[in-house]
Amino acid sequence: MKLPHTNRRSFLRGMGACIALPAFEAMLPGRVFAAEAAASRVATTATGAPLRMAFLYFPNGAIPDQWNPVGTGSDFKFGNTLTPLEPLRDHVQMISGLEHLNAEAGNDGAGDHARANGTFLTGVRVKKTAGSDIYAGISVDQIAAQHIGNATRFASLELSTDPHRKSGGCDSGYSCAYESNLAWRTATSPLSPESNPRLVFERLFGAGVHGQRGANLVQRRAQQRSILDFVMDDAKAVEKKLTHRDKAKMDEYLTGLREIEQRIVTAEGFTDIPDPNMPSPDGIPTAYDEYIRLMFQMLALAFETDATRVSTLLLAHDGSNRTFPEIEIAEGHHSLSHHRDDTDMIRKVAQIDRFYADRLAEFLVMLDSKQDSDGNSILHNSMIVYGCGNSDGNRHTHSNLPVVLAGNGGGTFQTGRHLSAKATPMCNLYLDMLDRMGVPKLDRFGDSTGRLAGI
Repeated sequence: MKLPHTNRRSFLRGMGACIALPAFEAMLPGRVFAAEAAASRVATTATGAPLRMAFLYFPNGAIPDQWNPVGTGSDFKFGNTLTPLEPLRDHVQMISGLEHLNAEAGNDGAGDHARANGTFLTGVRVKKTAGSDIYAGISVDQIAAQHIGNATRFASLELSTDPHRKSGGCDSGYSCAYESNLAWRTATSPLSPESNPRLVFERLFGAGVHGQRGANLVQRRAQQRSILDFVMDDAKAVEKKLTHRDKAKMDEYLTGLREIEQRIVTAEGFTDIPDPNMPSPDGIPTAYDEYIRLMFQMLALAFETDATRVSTLLLAHDGSNRTFPEIEIAEGHHSLSHHRDDTDMIRKVAQIDRFYADRLAEFLVMLDSKQDSDGNSILHNSMIVYGCGNSDGNRHTHSNLPVVLAGNGGGTFQTGRHLSAKATPMCNLYLDMLDRMGVPKLDRFGDSTGRLAGI
């Protein structure tokens, strides 16, 4: 690389990561940059099967009267929105009273959708900025991935059914990065999700026709190594010409590259790639319900083949104004969510909530139909959080969040009931889940005040 004509938009892709060369002072002379904030145990069930965790996000809150269950304990009834879960009653828990107070406005004013997204898996108050100086916190899935990710080909899998935006402003002065990402590797580094099911499939099993996947994976990994070596050599050459502050940026950049290198090495250790017994998807389906089904199928395949044990799926970013022709709703979801007690708008939002709940039920049935290594279902050996960082989309509240905890946690959860947590940080649930994943006991995560008792 020759300064100052370096093309900083050189990307390294392949193992699910996207690394861009930072904007260094040495490349932009005359500009003044502010200083920037700059042992694993693998969890298994009592029967020895792997324990898995996933976080599924739906947008814009829910209609409380339709979502909330009636009764507590095992003697409860699902609200109308979640009646599709009735056949799966023995595999789910309804948890009410969880909250993300760091998503409340406070002194930051508008931007509840960005805060809802950015806080959901981190529990921290995200920095209000539309620039590159984004700041959130490491997400719960990535803490788990750091500790158990070396047991699988992929430490974690990030998925979305939304186009991804990593820059620019999206919500009242907040960066698009907050709405487009659930997973955060560090406070300043979100993990970009993949939204094309074909690319997800090829990442898991390789490209090409049946019988050629193994060779293609070998070739692809060799190419990834070649790209990585090239970028590392160039980065080291640039480092000698940088200012003190730029060197701190470069150190973070090289740390990301080394992590990708380690992920490639880990993936190379898994030579027996399972056959998914299905053709590669053609791409993104036109119909949204089919799109969600296909992404859920990719996630189920990843769990079934033990490609990963940690995943996130953003069904749509908070603030999404998607229409739903599949259920004959032409208005945008976000616009409808500000219903101002209009009964027809409330009815349509409830239909959308039910649409997402139907897809969730289909996914859980899919996992329940897949037998795990111990004879139980994959759903039995999973912990799956389905929820939203907004509670009431009309008022932008972040307490009593709509949350379902699905899966039996390998037989350790008390399923088939409604647990009333009563004004409890969502992060208390996450601390408990991290314990079950074998993460060395943390004193705190996000804004936690302890562990969620009784799940």
